Formats: sequence, structure tokens, C-alpha cells
Amino acid sequence: MDSLSKTINKMQTDKEKGFTLIELMIVVAILGILAAIAIPNFMRFQAKSRQSEAKTNLGAIGTTAESYRAEFDSYTLQPDGVTLVAFNDLGWAPQGTARYAYGYNGDVIDTTVAGGFDPESTAVDLSLTPGVFLAAAEGNIDAETDAEDCWTYDNVRVLTNTYNDVSLDAVGGC
Repeated sequence: MDSLSKTINKMQTDKEKGFTLIELMIVVAILGILAAIAIPNFMRFQAKSRQSEAKTNLGAIGTTAESYRAEFDSYTLQPDGVTLVAFNDLGWAPQGTARYAYGYNGDVIDTTVAGGFDPESTAVDLSLTPGVFLAAAEGNIDAETDAEDCWTYDNVRVLTNTYNDVSLDAVGGC
């Protein structure tokens, strides 16, 4: 009798060592729900961190434009009074792999990662106005292919996000 009770106790403890199929399904469902919440938030966080590139580079363009103006008394024209100032004249170029394309008073630096930046087809007006400058950045920073993130920076140091690709899920852009 003693060996029979030991065998029954052993069988009961052996049954309690594993997980049932229902328990595993509940764990998988919970992990799926957590992933559905966490992954989009993580992607949004990554896109927001990519926006810092535009902010930093537009600030650098603004600083070099101010230096150029201090030396040549113009944001838009070279000392000959006819030739337009380009990025090369300012002494600015993007470092590393750029996620944005940059424009300055009509001049454009196109980057292969950011895609094309066309001042003619964008809502960002890069027209030349004496005594002012406008720099712009445009890029697709999330996985969507139908919208661009757009920033402008002007001579009064106002940084504006004209179209926020991170918070808007609409079709469109600059």
C-alpha cells in the first residue's frame, strides 16, 4: 500500500511540472498584445530621434549663414552682387549619412537617403529675399513612403516643423 501511494504521489507531481497548452496560449497572447503596443511606440521614438538631425543641421546652416553675412554683408548674394550663395560658399556640408535633403535660399543639397528636395514642388518657399535667409530640410524619417518631414529655419532663428511626419499619419508632406 505504501508503494502504491508513493506511485500516485509521484504521478501527481509529474503532472504539475509542465505547462498546459492553455497556459502557453495565454502567455503568447499577452506577448502579442505587448508587442502590438510597444513596437509602434518604439518606431515613433526612433523617428523623433531622427528629427534631431534636421534641427542640428539647420542650426549649423544658420550659424554659417550668419558668419557669411558678417563677412560679405549678404545672405543671398556673393560679393560680386550677382552670383547666388550656395552651400559650398557657406562652408557647410552634411556629415555622415543624411536622412534629410537640405535647401538654402534656392540652393539644394540632395542626399540619396533623404530622396529628392525640389524647391519648385514643395510648400517650403526658398525664394530669395534681400536681408533674410531661409534654410529647409525635407526627409522621410519613418517607414511610410507617402509623407515627408519638413523643417525650416530663418535668419531670426525660428525653427519650424512645417509638416511633422512623426505625429501625422496623413498622406502628404512638404
